[in-house]
Amino acid sequence: MEFICGVDDAGRGPVIGPMVIAGVSVSEKNLLKLEELGLKDSKLLSPKQRNEFYNKIITIVDSYKIVIIPPSLIDEHLFSKESNLNILEAIKFSEVINSLRPTKAIVDCPSTNIPEYTRTLRSFLKYDVQLKCEHKADFNYKVVSAASILAKVTRDKEVEKIKKEIGFDIGSGYPSDPVTQEFLKASWKKYPEIFRKSWATYKKVAGPKEQSKLGEF
Repeated sequence: MEFICGVDDAGRGPVIGPMVIAGVSVSEKNLLKLEELGLKDSKLLSPKQRNEFYNKIITIVDSYKIVIIPPSLIDEHLFSKESNLNILEAIKFSEVINSLRPTKAIVDCPSTNIPEYTRTLRSFLKYDVQLKCEHKADFNYKVVSAASILAKVTRDKEVEKIKKEIGFDIGSGYPSDPVTQEFLKASWKKYPEIFRKSWATYKKVAGPKEQSKLGEF
């Protein structure tokens, strides 16, 4: 039996919290059931709709895998001269595909250079799978829309966990969010583990303060 897998990310851009990669694998029979749900890219859905779809998706798909990537690992790759965010995603995409072992995998490509990204991702795969990397795959393929929803719901839950643990509203975690901006200014040093220190937004706030401290000695 052939299985088709969709893989997508959520939380690529935030300065706070993890990035999440999700993959779903379905047989052709269950793909029809998935398509009948009327799925959309997670960004086009309300939080309530995403949660409702999440619960339906996990009962329809044959298997799924979710990988949570903490800020520390993101920073490790971005501060490295040998890696970057696209390579980290390729490693984690491959982790999902290698685990689910579908016949065909469709990936929402984060890079502008699709052929190069496809080669990079394939280099991390442990078996010969039909691989399709495409822009807007989460919009064009329901199996990738499903992965997108799983990733987004999981990312939102992780943000809620952070809010509960520290007792503050951190906003969405995205640099453009005014609530996130204010929280970053006030708490960048108090909760270092939740921030992506490689982000320009973080460096802009922490950099001058760190430099001024060095000048005091």
